[in-house]
Amino acid sequence: MTQKAKPPTEGEELGFLQHLIELRDRLLRMVMAIGIVFLILMPFAQDLYNLLSDPLVRHLPEGQKLIAVGVASPFFIPYKLALMVAFVLALPYVLYQVWGFVAPGLYQHEKKIVTPLLLSSVILFYLGMAFAYFFVLPMVFSILPSFAPTNVNVSPDIAEYLDFVMMMFMAFGIGFEMPVATILLISTGIASRETLEQSRPYVIVAAFTIGMLLTPPDVLSQVMLAVPMWLLFEVGLLASRLFDKNVAQASAEREAREKLEYQGEINAPANPTTSNTMAAAGVATATSVATATATAWEDDTHIFEETVATQSTDDEEFRPLTDEEMEAELAKLDEEFKRMEEGFRREENDPPKTE
Repeated sequence: MTQKAKPPTEGEELGFLQHLIELRDRLLRMVMAIGIVFLILMPFAQDLYNLLSDPLVRHLPEGQKLIAVGVASPFFIPYKLALMVAFVLALPYVLYQVWGFVAPGLYQHEKKIVTPLLLSSVILFYLGMAFAYFFVLPMVFSILPSFAPTNVNVSPDIAEYLDFVMMMFMAFGIGFEMPVATILLISTGIASRETLEQSRPYVIVAAFTIGMLLTPPDVLSQVMLAVPMWLLFEVGLLASRLFDKNVAQASAEREAREKLEYQGEINAPANPTTSNTMAAAGVATATSVATATATAWEDDTHIFEETVATQSTDDEEFRPLTDEEMEAELAKLDEEFKRMEEGFRREENDPPKTE
């Protein structure tokens, strides 16, 4: 039987093995969720591919359809698409499991910032894919077939079409995360809002560069990705004002905590239960219990205990050696080394006696 990871209680820290067990359990839940959605979508795999190929088929010459070059492509490609759709549909649950594994290591003010950003990132990723499917793909496929020579029949392969569309979905899904990236830059203190506003020309150039790298080599798709990224950057600047209160509170709490931890000025709250338990067990005297209570504290993430400086028992103050004393010490060391060398020589010259 395998050991099941127990959810940590308040203030409890898991060991390395418990973390691995919890990570294993959450990964299994992710795989099971994707597998269940995939099994539900398997009977509709052909319909899903027909729906995905509709933006291209509508703009092909009359009578033209997609072709399958590979022998097993008509069977595997629709189910490959069904598996990808299952992952996209199960993405909220997957991110929920990731959040459940990471959240215990965050402070409360950090959770207040990360939670809305996590939800926003999922919604924006879906919006990016929808924008690519309903606007970008129909416009691209209405133009590209017209460039084909008259002696060429436009009949794309179903596997290449799937790879092309998935690349477009990923590009626009990631590109639409620009507001989240902007808010993270501001909230973490990497860049201020004023700095980003002054860097707007560089952001526009970077948006077109990213559009060139993520999209196929055509100007239309590059522009249709770069312009929304620039507009979403402006949306991120406006939305970051909504997080000013949370960001300021998080920064103040972080700075105060780091300052107090560094200076050792944190006083623990009274903990009568701990003091009574220690006194009853005879672990320490009443004075040591009071001292431990005053100099140690514990929260849900960290354990801190102040150390009391030990007074030296040596009454003599430190005094550097004079030149004469230093020479005398060096002479003693030389004599000691010479005696050691002579001892080594005698051992080498005198063979060990055998009985």
